[in-house]
Amino acid sequence: MSSVLPHPTASSTAKAAATDKPIVNYKPAIFGLAGVLLIMVAYRIYQQIFAFSAGLDSTAPEFDTYWMNLLKGELVLLVCSWAGLWSYLWFTRDRNLTALKPREEMRRYFRLVMFLLVYAFCVYFTGSFFGEEDASWHQTVVRDTSFTPSHIILFYGTVPLYILFGVGSFIYAMTRLPRFAERISLPFAIAVAGPFLILPNLGYNEFGHAFWLMEEYFSAPLHWGFVVLGWSVLALGGVLLQIAQHIYELMGRMEKESAAA
Repeated sequence: MSSVLPHPTASSTAKAAATDKPIVNYKPAIFGLAGVLLIMVAYRIYQQIFAFSAGLDSTAPEFDTYWMNLLKGELVLLVCSWAGLWSYLWFTRDRNLTALKPREEMRRYFRLVMFLLVYAFCVYFTGSFFGEEDASWHQTVVRDTSFTPSHIILFYGTVPLYILFGVGSFIYAMTRLPRFAERISLPFAIAVAGPFLILPNLGYNEFGHAFWLMEEYFSAPLHWGFVVLGWSVLALGGVLLQIAQHIYELMGRMEKESAAA
């Protein structure tokens, strides 16, 4: 007698593929971190080459060529990136989170952590390296325009870049993870909205420098907004605690499911 083995059905094959798929995939985070590092290094090299040679006089033709064209280009590119990434995350959202399997939910939590890692990496470069550099530049060179070589890189380049990842991570969590979709996470909102508000605070900063002739040191009251809003990114610690709590609960559900199976 010959025994006939049952052929796997499409549903069983899909379940096996979902189970075999690794929970943690480091490649997106590695590519994201490498991309951010490449952009930051390119910005710094560009400053090294053109800041003093073409960035001291805003009325000179070379200033318009090397700096105002950079400003226009990066604003167009970054605003299009905002629209592209955020629209993609919204329109591809999970519309049935109640049916989400624990293993896939665990996978999404690790994706969120890596999303936040790229966000924090970008904020680090913005707040520490280019932020300190901005003060040094304005203490050394008397500004004759709001669009200085350091401002064009800092406020119109690196700040919109980390906003891309910060708001993107918030949308990802709200559209793909049940616990974050149920209610708004207060530390998550603070960690994203605070650094975002540095952009409108920039307008107040430029108004003060134009009319009050403030000194270029960080302890000046005109700069307190940058400090407070920048420190708000520390609320990411609260977000990570929430994620750890959710993962702990999810691990219990996964153990129960595997025991039942």
